[in-house]
Amino acid sequence: MSSPRPIRVAVIFGGRSTEHAISCVSAGSILQVLDPGEFDVVPIGITRAGRWVLTSGSAGLAIDGKRLPEITERSGDAALVLPDPTIRSVDVLAATDGAQVLADIDVVFPVLHGAYGEDGTIQGLLEMAGIPYVGAGVFASAAGMDKEFTKKLATVEGIPTGPYTVLRPGQQLSETDKKRLGLPVFVKPSRAGSSIGITKVSDWADLDEALDMARQVDPKVIVESMIVGREVECGVLEGVDGGPAEASPPAEIRVLRDREFYDFEAKYLDADQVCEFDLPADLPPGVADRVRRYAVRTFDALDCAGLARVDFFVTPTMDVYLNEINTMPGFTPDSLFPRMWATSGLTYPALIARLLRTALHRGTGLR
Repeated sequence: MSSPRPIRVAVIFGGRSTEHAISCVSAGSILQVLDPGEFDVVPIGITRAGRWVLTSGSAGLAIDGKRLPEITERSGDAALVLPDPTIRSVDVLAATDGAQVLADIDVVFPVLHGAYGEDGTIQGLLEMAGIPYVGAGVFASAAGMDKEFTKKLATVEGIPTGPYTVLRPGQQLSETDKKRLGLPVFVKPSRAGSSIGITKVSDWADLDEALDMARQVDPKVIVESMIVGREVECGVLEGVDGGPAEASPPAEIRVLRDREFYDFEAKYLDADQVCEFDLPADLPPGVADRVRRYAVRTFDALDCAGLARVDFFVTPTMDVYLNEINTMPGFTPDSLFPRMWATSGLTYPALIARLLRTALHRGTGLR
C-alpha cells in the first residue's frame, strides 16, 4: 500500500503593500522549516507591481545588513491561481513552453502583510478558488487591517480602546478633537502595519507633515491619543478541530535609547540594539490573564480564524487598552508571535504545521 502524498502547500509572499520586504522575510523563514516529508511546497512571490511568479524557494528572502529582500519579474516564471474551484491548481506561464499546470494545491499559506494581502483581497480570491488557506477570512482580514473598524468592533465587545479620531481624504483635525485627544498623539495610516507611515506628534505645528506622511501610505488616517504604558502583545491560535481560541503568554517590548516608539527600524533593522523583550511579560497574574482574555475576545469579535497577534498597552495603574490586531503577524523565528508560542512549548515548525492542518480542517465557504 503506497503512502499518501505530501500536503501540497503554496506559500504566497511579497505583494504590493509597503510591507513587501517583511513578507519576504517571513516567507523565507517558513520555507526553510517546512518538512518535505509532510509538505510539498510551491513558493509563489508577488512583485511590487502585482505580478505573480514561481520562485526557487527561500534563497534571498532575508534582510542582509540594511538591504531588504524583494521579488522581481526576474525571480521566476509567471504563475496564476485561477478563481475556479474545479481546478485548484497553479498555472505557470513559462517563457519557452507557454502555459502549463504545475500542481493541484491543497492549502495556501498567504504570508502577506498589509494591503492586497492581509486585508481580505487574497482571501476572497482563495474563497472563490475553493482553496483552504491559513488565517482569517475575508471579513476578519479586512476589519483587522483597518484600525478604525478594529476599534469599533472591540468597543462593542467591551474591550477598552484609547481616544481616537478618523480622518478621511480631505478632512483635517478639528479644534474640538485636538482638545479631546490632547498631546502627544500618534498619526497613523488606518490600513497599514510594521509602523510604516507613523509619526508621534508633540506639537500641533507638526500635524500637517505627519498627516502628509501617513497619507502617502493610506488616504484614510487615524489619530490616536498617546497612552502612557507598557507595550504588551499576545498571540492567539484557533482551537484544534474548531475548538475555542487559545491565547499565548503575553510578551513585553521595551524600546531603549532615544527611540520614541517601536518604529520600523526598531522592529526589523536595529532590534538587537534598541529593544528588549520579556517573554513572558513580567505582569501580575491577574493582569496577564486579562490581556489573554481581551486577546481572545478581540479575535472572536472580528470573527478571526487561524491566528492573530493582539497588541495592548498596560498603564502604570494596570489598566489594559487594545492597540491593534494583526491577522498575519511577522513570522520569522525571531518574531514575537512564534516566540510567544515557543514559551508554551510549541516550536516554530510545529506552529506552522498546526496552522496548515487547521486551515485544511476548516476548509472554505460559509462556516
